[in-house]
Amino acid sequence: MSDRPHDSPTVAVPQIPVDDLDVDANLDRIRRRAADLPAAVDLAVFPEYALTGFAADERLREAALPRDAARARLESVAEAADAPVIAGYAERDGGTVYNATAYVSPPGRSPSDGSSADATDGVGESSVYRKRHLWDEEADWVEPGGDRAVVETPAGSTGLLTCYDLNFVAESAWFAERAVDALVVVGAWPADHVANWRLLLRARALDGVRWTVGAGRTGTAGGERPADAATYAGNSLVARPDGGVAAELGRDPATLTATLDRDTLAAQRALVAAVDET
Repeated sequence: MSDRPHDSPTVAVPQIPVDDLDVDANLDRIRRRAADLPAAVDLAVFPEYALTGFAADERLREAALPRDAARARLESVAEAADAPVIAGYAERDGGTVYNATAYVSPPGRSPSDGSSADATDGVGESSVYRKRHLWDEEADWVEPGGDRAVVETPAGSTGLLTCYDLNFVAESAWFAERAVDALVVVGAWPADHVANWRLLLRARALDGVRWTVGAGRTGTAGGERPADAATYAGNSLVARPDGGVAAELGRDPATLTATLDRDTLAAQRALVAAVDET
């Protein structure tokens, strides 16, 4: 865990391919990438369905994880990173499947800054968001979520969105009303539409005057879909509160890192005066 001040947290986005419906392979990949992160990292973000992958058929229910099982696996990733993590997975709740994104801190750590927590039960803090806006055939197999989620992370008050949620201005406005410091978006965006991914991440940073972190899946889907119909954009990106690009990747597997400076956020909010923090 970084010993730098809380006003300059560093976020890492390990941009990865995902093996659809192979939880063990994905967990191994995520944990290895987490363990390789620099000690300076305060928060690690992995893409949509990073833990389980996705398939638009009945196998999705078999690969989907109950919340406690997903949490246990992601706690092991947080331990490897020595920092809280955000990652997506298919969540099974009874007979229903949700597209979930979890925030999980290492066992025994405070949720917001990673320091030792008062509790000593060996369990890390966690919070889960269920994607509200489903894309195309996903809606045939996944139930939309209801509640939005704001979590306290090393980046401050942080809103969680998943992929297609990024298109909906009402989602951005809701988080703007709550003056979140950062918006984290996990995605599996189609490569053919990468220009929209980049544009929307920057727009959501600008219209909410906040740091925006987009974690994109790269590679191609397996199964019966041809590669040209299931190629992912990658292009993980961090946008500044003025809508400019602070750091971004292309399509290759790599790790993006960026510091979310609080002074930069405060200066832009003072300039624009569009976010009420009272």
